[in-house]
Parts: sequence; C-alpha cells; structure tokens
Amino acid sequence: MSRRVTHTHIRTADPLVADASALATPQLLRLLHLASPALPIGAFHFSQGLEFAVECGWVKDEDSALDWIGGLASANLATLDLPVLERLRSAWRQDARQDVLRWNAFLIASRETEELRAEDRHLGSALLRVLIELGLTTEIFPLNAANTPPGVSHASAFAFACARWNVAPCDCSLTYAWAWVENQVLAAVKLVPLGQSAAQRMLHALCARIPLLVERAHKLTDSDIGISAALSAVASGRHETQYSRLFKS
Repeated sequence: MSRRVTHTHIRTADPLVADASALATPQLLRLLHLASPALPIGAFHFSQGLEFAVECGWVKDEDSALDWIGGLASANLATLDLPVLERLRSAWRQDARQDVLRWNAFLIASRETEELRAEDRHLGSALLRVLIELGLTTEIFPLNAANTPPGVSHASAFAFACARWNVAPCDCSLTYAWAWVENQVLAAVKLVPLGQSAAQRMLHALCARIPLLVERAHKLTDSDIGISAALSAVASGRHETQYSRLFKS
C-alpha cells in the first residue's frame, strides 16, 4: 500500500510578531547573551597584564591567581569600570549624548597603557557591530569608532545594550563584572596553567565577591572614581614588549 505524502507550506513569520517576540525576551536571556564567551568580540584575546605577571612569577598557582584577579576586581573594576558603567547606562536611558561621550572619554583616558586602551576600543567597537546585527543602532559612535579618538569603550557599548533592553542597574553591573571575572580566570587557566577544577573554585570564590563590589561601586561619587592598581599597569606596559606572548598587545 502506498502512502500519500502531504506537503504543507510553512509561511515566513510575520515581522511584527517577530519584533514583539524579541521585546518579550526575558532580561535574563539578554544578559546571558551579553556575557556569553561565544559573543564574537574577542575578549579572549586579552589578559590585561596577567600574562606578564605569570611570566615574572607574580602569579604562579591557583592562590596567587585568585589574589591577582580579586585584587584587580576590588581596586580597578569596582572603583572605575562599574561606577562608570552605571553612569553610562543612565546616560543612554536619558539619551544624554554629552554625558555618554564624557564618561566614555573618561574611561578610556583612565586606561594606563596603550595596550589597555587598544583593548577597550577593540571590545567596544566589536560589541557595537554585534548589536547592529541585533537591531540596536546609535549615531553617537560610528562603525569605525575604534579608529576615531577617543574610540568607544566596552562599557559604553555594554551600557547601550542594557539601556535599550531596559536592564536594571544592578543586573547590568553584575553581568559586566561576571564577564570580566570569567575572562580573567580563563586567561589564568591558559597561562599558569591551571586545571578546570581550579578554575571553577576560583569562579565560585569570585562570584561571592561580585555583589559586594557592585554595591560598593554604585555608592561611589564622581570624585571617588579611579584606580589603585599600579602593579597591573606595570604588567600591562611590560607585556607590550614581552618577547613571547599568547595574548594580544
């Protein structure tokens, strides 16, 4: 007995329905997208001085790696990146162009080495390109923003996405901090090197600190914003001319 095969025509989804569905996407999924290592912005190319710290023996095992990353999180991430990120998110929400430009320029100027400035511009412009593919566009920063002084910082592009997706201030900062911590731990795994179990222990320990760092960051006044991580700046500067490197300079 032969079977009759019935062919059904599958219609293309209505664009209006697709847009409504996109708007209804839970914020948690949006944040997971922004923090995903699969996001094609190249964060895995950079170690922020950790490679030189390993080279000269400042970081040599799990404990010293945890101390290094935790120290930077406390003296750099929580006192510069996170408070500026929140000011940028607020400025994007209010469409305050001059505030966006001012805090973006401030953040890039606060990077102490050419390597760190280049990294920030690279991540920011790469994230903007991804956001354009997702339907988020802005006239404040051109597509070639990385080549236009002062460039666009990673935090500026990240805050732009969070503002347009109505992400809460705390969630925006928590996600940004997690992405930074995860990238640093993955760099340590490659460089020290460390095993995956050590990496998970480090992430577990650092996760417990992140909410406190975010809370602290959101309480800082404008005059309190800054960094106090001189050894990290030295490591980044020395990494620019390090003879053998896994990470970009």
